[in-house]
Amino acid sequence: MAFFSVIIPLYNKADYIKNTIESVLNQTFTDYEIIIINDGSTDKSKDIILEYNDERILFYDQENQGASAARNLGIEKSKSNYIAFLDADDLWMPNHLETLKCLIQNYPNAGIFASRYQLIFKNGTKYIPKYNGISGDFEGVIPDFFEKSLPYPIATSSSIAIPKFVFETIGNFKTSISSGQDVDMWIRIALNYPVVFSNKITASYLHYIENSLSKTPIRDKKLKDFNDYKLQEESNPSLKKYLDVYRIEYALKYKIAGDSKKAKKLLQNILKENISFKTKVIYFLPRYVLIFLLKLKKLLRKNGFNFSIYQ
Repeated sequence: MAFFSVIIPLYNKADYIKNTIESVLNQTFTDYEIIIINDGSTDKSKDIILEYNDERILFYDQENQGASAARNLGIEKSKSNYIAFLDADDLWMPNHLETLKCLIQNYPNAGIFASRYQLIFKNGTKYIPKYNGISGDFEGVIPDFFEKSLPYPIATSSSIAIPKFVFETIGNFKTSISSGQDVDMWIRIALNYPVVFSNKITASYLHYIENSLSKTPIRDKKLKDFNDYKLQEESNPSLKKYLDVYRIEYALKYKIAGDSKKAKKLLQNILKENISFKTKVIYFLPRYVLIFLLKLKKLLRKNGFNFSIYQ
């Protein structure tokens, strides 16, 4: 039995999947299996996978059902005690699994094992996210996961490993959510288990790649139900602020999409003190100005200028 099961959900990433797989095959820690779930790709992604002749690579087809269903099938097929996730257009540095293995050995009771990651922009610029109150040399148990995960998340879909038993107690990814299903999972785990963090940068996100799911209009997406965390929010101010940031993010997207009703509904559930003055000012700008700013933001990020309006 391999130590890690590496689960890669795959949907139309023919231009990137080869580099992603090679980044796994180049790991210094080699005790793993790779489970690739082809979620109904219509490009040549499947053909690229079938070119590999490596017994560690296991390939499964399913009709297009989304990332949650693909990850859940990967968990079901896995034979390891630890699940490492990797999106089909992201990359691992050679020491990624070795770093997570060391965290597991040093902090065996954690529910999430995470490493630092970097963003790579179209012009080649690299940006290493900073976390609230976490120094660059910190390693260990995160004292307040929700507080420290603003504005950049500590747990991401390509930089973590999770013990398989956690899914047996917490449950799998919710297929009823088409946007934010990974965030929903990290919340559920962090509410019940410690999260540990390594100061080593071991994963890369190509930030200029447009995720295929992001092309879906916000009105057609199935977002996480914030009511699922209502009781926990009442007793956990950090979680409340963490979720309020997501509420204002979705509210802005709905306003830009012209759905002011849903935007206002989200806004009504936000504590005023949880949102910065800058974010409030931006939200109340006219819709046409928000559309212009969104286009400008995308252009700047493609060229390596990274920022967050939620800081």
